[in-house]
Amino acid sequence: MAVYVDEPVWEWRGRRWCHLLADSEEELHAFAEALGLRRAWFQHRPEMPWKDHYDLPEDARRAAVRAGAVEVDLRYVAAHLRARRAQG
Repeated sequence: MAVYVDEPVWEWRGRRWCHLLADSEEELHAFAEALGLRRAWFQHRPEMPWKDHYDLPEDARRAAVRAGAVEVDLRYVAAHLRARRAQG
């Protein structure tokens, strides 16, 4: 199991944002809690490839990487998620 952060490419409110993702929802919530994220910030968006995630500003992304999150690019995220869905 792993936790991932993609690239901070989304601009919002003057900051760049990325997604915090994980192989399981339980792992995602535990990692997010350890980073000090509120559970209310969790997003379940079935229409998105990264349906279960937290949005992170770029500075929080650096903290996530220091805590063990794996840095991935957007192509990796898409391929990884497709493979997970194919496995069921």
